[in-house]
Amino acid sequence: MNLDDEYPWALILGGSSGLGLATAKKLGSEGYNLIVIHRDRKSDLETIDKAFKEIIQSGVRCIGYNVDATNTEKQQHLIAEIAQLLQSASIKVMVHSIAKGNLKPMYSNDSLELHNQDFQLTINAMALSLYDWVKLLVKNRLFSEDARIIAFTSEGNSKAWPNYAAVSSAKVALEAIVRNIALEFAPIGIKANCIQAGVTDTKSMRMIPNSDIIVEEALKRNPNGRLTTPEDVANAAFLLVKEEAKWITGTVLKVDGGESLR
Repeated sequence: MNLDDEYPWALILGGSSGLGLATAKKLGSEGYNLIVIHRDRKSDLETIDKAFKEIIQSGVRCIGYNVDATNTEKQQHLIAEIAQLLQSASIKVMVHSIAKGNLKPMYSNDSLELHNQDFQLTINAMALSLYDWVKLLVKNRLFSEDARIIAFTSEGNSKAWPNYAAVSSAKVALEAIVRNIALEFAPIGIKANCIQAGVTDTKSMRMIPNSDIIVEEALKRNPNGRLTTPEDVANAAFLLVKEEAKWITGTVLKVDGGESLR
């Protein structure tokens, strides 16, 4: 039997590291073929290719595209390639894990400050691109009848952190978009949810100025005494794609070990 027929397909936007890669690994280990779209430097590709080859050892396919998923023109080319790759198959799961934004202060005497364009770039990449891809997949009839969409948010959706204003705005927009996807695409079987991860030690996290302070505070607040891991989040993502989770849609699931309780 062809792997395309035997195993369902998952599309992951931003799946070369952090939460996206952990979710790719989990889904691959559970029998999902993977299409992973990411944007990375050539110097990182060897490590990324190694991770993808490890996924393939599970017996599934893992097709990587090192392309900017937020670029409108490239989206069209990617959709055409994906449609050709899938043939009669379809996308069961879509994961949005794009981390591309500006981490600048709103006010500072000695560094660059956020501008309108910074907000636009961040919100487009980390929120609006989800809707762009959902629309493309719907219009090209590439979703399965019972499709699941998962996007990653953070506690910055309701708390103010220095240098995080643009990303925080994107997370709020992302959650609003997910809610409306769950509402307006329900007639064609799409379920959409956000996972609010606790503070997780990823490459994106370490790019936040003074991230060590955020980590220190998270460890103090978390009743389980540790940070969230990418694997914690990936496990929750897998729960949301199971048959038993098909009545969960339009919500934000906290996966933080109780960190946000205090």
